[in-house]
Amino acid sequence: MARNSVATQLVDVLVAAGVQRVFGLVGDSLNPFVDAIRRTSGIEWVHCHNEESAAFAAGAEALLTGRLAVCAASCGPGNTHLIQGLYDAHRNGAPVLAIASHIPSREIGTGFFQETHPERLFVECSHFCEMVSIADQMPRLSYIAMQTALGRRGVSVLVVPGDVLQGEAEHRGWRSDLVAEAAVAVPPAAQVDRLAEAINDADTVTLFAGSGVRGAHAQVMALAERINSPVGHALGGKEWIQFDNPYDVGMTGLLGYGAAYEAMHEADLLLMLGTDFPYDNFLPQDGRIAQVDRDPSRIGRRAAIDIAVHGDVAATIDALLPVVQRKPSRAFLDDMLRRNAASLEHVVDAYTHDIEHHTPIHPEYVAALLDDIADDDAVFTVDTGMCNVWAARYLSPNGRRRIIGSWRHGTMANALPHAIGAQSAFPSRQVISLSGDGGLAMLMGELLTVWRHRLPVKIVVFNNSSLGMVKLEMLVDGLPDYGTDHEPVDYAAIAAAVGLKSIRVTDPANVRAALEQACAEPGPVLVDVVTDPNALSLPPKIDAAQVKGFALAAGKIVLGGGVGRMVDLARSNLRNIPRP
Repeated sequence: MARNSVATQLVDVLVAAGVQRVFGLVGDSLNPFVDAIRRTSGIEWVHCHNEESAAFAAGAEALLTGRLAVCAASCGPGNTHLIQGLYDAHRNGAPVLAIASHIPSREIGTGFFQETHPERLFVECSHFCEMVSIADQMPRLSYIAMQTALGRRGVSVLVVPGDVLQGEAEHRGWRSDLVAEAAVAVPPAAQVDRLAEAINDADTVTLFAGSGVRGAHAQVMALAERINSPVGHALGGKEWIQFDNPYDVGMTGLLGYGAAYEAMHEADLLLMLGTDFPYDNFLPQDGRIAQVDRDPSRIGRRAAIDIAVHGDVAATIDALLPVVQRKPSRAFLDDMLRRNAASLEHVVDAYTHDIEHHTPIHPEYVAALLDDIADDDAVFTVDTGMCNVWAARYLSPNGRRRIIGSWRHGTMANALPHAIGAQSAFPSRQVISLSGDGGLAMLMGELLTVWRHRLPVKIVVFNNSSLGMVKLEMLVDGLPDYGTDHEPVDYAAIAAAVGLKSIRVTDPANVRAALEQACAEPGPVLVDVVTDPNALSLPPKIDAAQVKGFALAAGKIVLGGGVGRMVDLARSNLRNIPRP
């Protein structure tokens, strides 16, 4: 390989851009790149056991740090393994650069061993995907790829044949400053005036917050106080808006709870703030809706919008507050706060009675204890499926904790690879993976990654020997569950064989001690909790056909649910309602 190779040049560019690690799996056409990392200080190779996991890990690092993260894969199957994790990162808005090595240049188009066309393959899950055909294109294409990922918040892919990576670099002095922090989108005055007029004309308004309210907590609270508005949220907005919120009425959607659904449908005006909430059947279809988003392409694609505003949520509300009139009546807000509290109390009374003694162990109990035990700045990574439900209902945000999941792509097996990325970026921060047994089984090789790199991840397995969310989907459709239940597996024994410390829990009396012990350990730990496969949870609103289907198929099923510390918050908010 040339002393000043394209691979070395590419690694130097990454280091100059602040990249500290690359997640991937060595092999074949990628070897020159990995060798260049070996010879370069300031950057490390994080060996994963599936390229899919490498992409997940990079996505989690990018989400948590806001900086560019990098993954890499060898040609052919290595590239196709990347796709799942890159889709997840792209849809999450994570700035990730993927290095996809390719077969020798002269063999492209001949049906050569392991040939794919990665420059076509990754187009749908990236903002930028180009092939470096000759050395002369570098490092300019690498800067374009990095700036696109950072600027558009998503994935860029550089496809590089192995012989190009090995070749002599042509341009050695190219350097380009990167813009990593986006400008604030301030809405046009005319749009602010239209929104203010709509709010002032409405007797009742509900605010519905998504992930776009990050950094706008104070502004949303100020607006809610001014217009006496309930504040509901989507799952993406939970960690940014639920804490310190006296106007909270819960979450809507498939994982929802509380009175958010009612507040959204009964208000004269629904104001959607920074949310691309996908389930239009949970949105009002015959009421007035206003939407604020920094990405105008998201406005109006879920429901018909009466007032569209292009801007950051914080900047929009800052412009709005001086022209919005104070609403004198709290009647609508107080009614929704009471309904929210009653809904949460009903869940607790109906489904969590004597939960600490229930065998098999209730998954709600495990999630609630985790919420109580975990650090105030813990990072939770959450598998898709029923783990989403327990995280949404039991993990309490406080402005410092982070909750990472495949909220938009909805893939299985994301939690452990996400935890690897999170822990790699923050080695001294507590990272807890809420893994379903189905998700863990799918990418179980990443237990080896955790052990190999001595990452102190705490892996809590909700082991119900079932694909619980799939079972629920079947039951709601009136189908008998089939193919969802499997033979019990001792994941603690598997983890121990890998070399990880592990604890298996079958008695609810031992759950707290096991979780406390795991969290106190300085290294990685897997806690295998055998949970109740019949603990399923329905959304707050389902249609008659779904109820009928569920009743036909699931007469024996125990519906679980709960809301953790949110019950205390709801009670506190009730005490803040002025007495007549």
